[in-house]
Amino acid sequence: MDKEVKIYIASAEHLPYVDIILHTISEAAKVRGTGIAKRDPEYVKLKISEGKAIIALAGDEFAGFCYIESWGHDKFVANSGLIVADKFRGQGLARDIKRKAFDLSRKRYPNAKIFGLTTGLAVMKINSELGYKPVTFSELTDDEQFWKGCQSCVNYDILLRTNRKHCLCTGMLYDPAAEEKKAAKSIPQKRLKVYERWLQFKQHVLLTGKGNGKNGGPGIAKRLFQRFVL
Repeated sequence: MDKEVKIYIASAEHLPYVDIILHTISEAAKVRGTGIAKRDPEYVKLKISEGKAIIALAGDEFAGFCYIESWGHDKFVANSGLIVADKFRGQGLARDIKRKAFDLSRKRYPNAKIFGLTTGLAVMKINSELGYKPVTFSELTDDEQFWKGCQSCVNYDILLRTNRKHCLCTGMLYDPAAEEKKAAKSIPQKRLKVYERWLQFKQHVLLTGKGNGKNGGPGIAKRLFQRFVL
C-alpha cells in the first residue's frame, strides 16, 4: 500500500534530500525542454536550514519541493524551485506544496509582494488560484542577485537581448496591499447582504407574529435572527 504524502516546512533533518531534489529539477528541465535555472547545492541547503523550504515525503521517499527567498530588502518574495517527482504527479501535490510555500511566505514576509517566473501552464493556474496576476518584468524586483539566478537558464540570452523586459517565462505577482483594497471594497456589498437578511427577518416576524406572545419570546426571536441574518 502506498504511503501517504505529507508536506513539511523543511529543516536540517531533510538535508540528505538535497541531491535528489537537484536531480529531479535537472531531469524535469530536460524533459520540458524549457528554461529551468539550475540550483546550487549549497544554496538549497541554506534554504532548508533557514526553514525557508517546503518538502513533501511519502514516508522517507522524496515527493516534492519548493523554497522561498526574499529580495529587494524583503519587499519581494519569490517561491522557486517547485518540483514534484514523476511518481507523484497528477495528484494535486504541486498545488498543495505551492499553497504551503505561499502561506509560509505570507507568514514570514506579510507585507512583501510574492512573485514568480514560470513557463508552466499548471503553475500559472495554481498561481492564479492563489491571487497572482500576470505582470510585466518591470513590476518584479530589480534586485540584481535575483536576475543573476537566470544565468543558468537556457533562455538567458533572450532575457539579455530584450533588456530584461521579456523572456519565455511569464511573470506573476501577488500584491497583499492590492488584495486588501479589493477586500475593503467588497465590505459594503457584504453589509448590504446582511441588511437584506435583516429586512427579511423583520418582515417574517411582523407578518407571522413569531417572536411575540407567550409562545415566542427572546428564544424564538434569537433563533429566527440566526436563521435569516447570520
